[in-house]
Amino acid sequence: MFSSFIAYLDSIRARDPAPRSRWEILLYPGLHAVGFHRVAHWLFVRRMFFLARLVNHLARFFTGIDIHPGATIGRHLFIDHGFTVIGETAEIGNNVTIYQCVTLGGTNPANGVPGKRHPTLSDNAIIGSGAQILGPITVGPRARVGANAVVTEDVPEGATMVGLKARSTLVPVETWLKDFIPYGTPCKEPCEPSGGTRVDELEAEVALLKAQVAALLERQGEPGTPVRGGTQRRSRS
Repeated sequence: MFSSFIAYLDSIRARDPAPRSRWEILLYPGLHAVGFHRVAHWLFVRRMFFLARLVNHLARFFTGIDIHPGATIGRHLFIDHGFTVIGETAEIGNNVTIYQCVTLGGTNPANGVPGKRHPTLSDNAIIGSGAQILGPITVGPRARVGANAVVTEDVPEGATMVGLKARSTLVPVETWLKDFIPYGTPCKEPCEPSGGTRVDELEAEVALLKAQVAALLERQGEPGTPVRGGTQRRSRS
């Protein structure tokens, strides 16, 4: 058990450059939240629902992370910084990384439909800060969800989801194997360029098109003179 716990700490250290030692990781709220959840889930599956909720309530109070006791969590989950919500029927695989302010939300609980309502995160998924993953969908192995993305459909294996509503851009396996990408969002392609860069590119394209239109009109007649449709050109003096 001790060796497994050390392996867990080392897996977090491999994904986070901030801690200088394992001792620092022991102070991480995400580590505490997962520990509380192990206890709460043990009580939940044994139908001691009130005690499970009590442990969940204490965990949320001390860590700012709300994991429903019914959620199923695999090995080496790393919740960085906290303020995350994980629903009752959520399932999380091994070596998953979740950054702050993420919601693994469910479908409308008022519709009376029981069963699976929350997402499934497969092994090695990375969920960027502020992402909202909603409904009984599956995020495939090695997939990444960029910061503030809203995901409502299944995510293919090895894909990166960006935007509102999130769309998929596949990530080659050799790229994924090269480095761990924090926040699940690459700084370069396949994501779109930053807003300011994109605006500059569009303005340059518009200026080029204007110059081409002006040159075309210059070749065919005076600026603004109709060249089609039977209207005669204005005579020159």
